Amino acid sequence: MRRHRFAASVLTAVGALLTGALSATSAGAAPTPSPTPASFAPEQAAKGFWTAERMRGATPLDMIRATPGSFRAPASPAGEETVVRPTAFPQAGGPWTGGGAVVKTSGRVFFTFQGRTASCSGNSVTSTNGSTVMTAGHCVKYQGSWHTNWVFVPGYDNGQAPYGQWSATKTLATDQWAASEDINYDVGAAVVAPLNGKTLSQTVGAQGLKFNGGYNKAMYAFGFPAADPYDGSKLIHCSGNSSKDFLFSKDHSLGCNMTGGSSGGPWFESFNESTGTGLQVSVNSFGYTFLPNRMFGPYFGAEAKAVYDKAQVS
Repeated sequence: MRRHRFAASVLTAVGALLTGALSATSAGAAPTPSPTPASFAPEQAAKGFWTAERMRGATPLDMIRATPGSFRAPASPAGEETVVRPTAFPQAGGPWTGGGAVVKTSGRVFFTFQGRTASCSGNSVTSTNGSTVMTAGHCVKYQGSWHTNWVFVPGYDNGQAPYGQWSATKTLATDQWAASEDINYDVGAAVVAPLNGKTLSQTVGAQGLKFNGGYNKAMYAFGFPAADPYDGSKLIHCSGNSSKDFLFSKDHSLGCNMTGGSSGGPWFESFNESTGTGLQVSVNSFGYTFLPNRMFGPYFGAEAKAVYDKAQVS
């Protein structure tokens, strides 16, 4: 698992890049922040770099594991509800067999972090440019550095990329995550280059989003966990009635046993199991060390909408 810093606290971060190597330890000096969104040519994710073997071997960026005292509580979410539109309930964690749009819009994210290959999850969302992926903030930037060789593989299937590998031209995060990696705003986005003359949404479709939608909703969470007992080969989901974190953050909370690599996977409200469509309202973000089998996801408020708005017109 990976380590994350909040005030004078210790976390085991959601993208643990070396098993045990980045587990909860005393935080050192704060990294130099790099708040500017990362822009790069698609060629940076060189053609042929993400082979099936390399994708299977990418270390899962683990779910952030937080200890008491880790958080600065943000101001209460505010703003008007905004909707962007285009069987298994409850479920603590298991393969998604329902089919539908989510099988194509969700996928694995691969990138290089500190010289190591790593993975997260992401989701294609409706956007002006037709090329926007929503994920977790730590899946685009961590420990002061923006990840490189960033690609999105929708519909990932055990080393195969049935809909291609989509290279990022730009990655972004909320201002709060970019500046100080504040766990309450662990939301990121990527703009990907067209592939074979088509945009991402033209190829795999796109899910709608909802901002400032409130708490205590029926939720479905998806991702590609790659840490034990999972191996990253299948799309996994959890579902249930969510609640608001009553401990140290302003996040959504959901019973879920997904592990490292699921970070950045979408949470849906108003999810239709028959069509596999819903409104994305969060992403897999972190878990508490003392509270197993429970996932937390950031509230999609004004901050998340701002990074989405930037991404969709980039």
